[in-house]
Amino acid sequence: MLEAENLHYAYTPERPALRGISLQLGEGTILYLLGRNGCGKTTLMNCLSGVLKPQRGIVRLHGRDLHSYAPAERARLIGLIPQLHTPAFNYSVREIVLMGRAPHLGLFGTPGRADYEIADAALESVGLADYRERPYTQLSGGERQLVLIGRGLAQQCRILLMDEPDAHLDLNNQLRVMERVVRLAAEGLSFIVTSHLPNNALMYAHRVLLMKLGMALAYGAPAEVLSESLLSAAYDLPIDVVREGERPRAIVPRRTVS
Repeated sequence: MLEAENLHYAYTPERPALRGISLQLGEGTILYLLGRNGCGKTTLMNCLSGVLKPQRGIVRLHGRDLHSYAPAERARLIGLIPQLHTPAFNYSVREIVLMGRAPHLGLFGTPGRADYEIADAALESVGLADYRERPYTQLSGGERQLVLIGRGLAQQCRILLMDEPDAHLDLNNQLRVMERVVRLAAEGLSFIVTSHLPNNALMYAHRVLLMKLGMALAYGAPAEVLSESLLSAAYDLPIDVVREGERPRAIVPRRTVS
């Protein structure tokens, strides 16, 4: 579905942000991007969404160069869910989700009955049908994340890029958001998720890309990538992986000060 091949990007010649990144995203796959701050996760997300064009390498969507799609066409295929979203006006939940219909309406189009029905169905899919008329700004962080997933569903794209959806959320809301992601992936939607929480990748990811200094330190199944040696190298500190038999169950940074 989505493929990146040998991506390179630098903001200045002395500052390479991506160095030879390759990955594949299949239908119904949850791919986690992990690594320290500044390792290139956000730059990679921007290349995968079409916001940035890689200076070397190529991103393909359905076998076609991502940048050969018109912006509106691309927006009907890939949705971006930001970490923080504070609208300029006090929109209702339904109005926020309706914004996902913009790529289907044209520059001066207004939503019709079918668009409202699609938005309402999206809210139903994320479990927020009863929140339709509530002010978006009065929702909790977890509820806002679910609304933005609903906006992506109303956009009717098949790939959603999520920038740290587990940031600023308590454990209950992390679980609420990510379990909804798992359900949607089971229905065929694909997700790329950046995160600073390797344990969440262990719980939810089908594939993990572990990054360091703009490079892929490891890429593959969570049980293979989330090893003590690779995680310790990525984060530059000793990390223990607690196992139940052969299966990794928890990732714990080792204390360096007693």
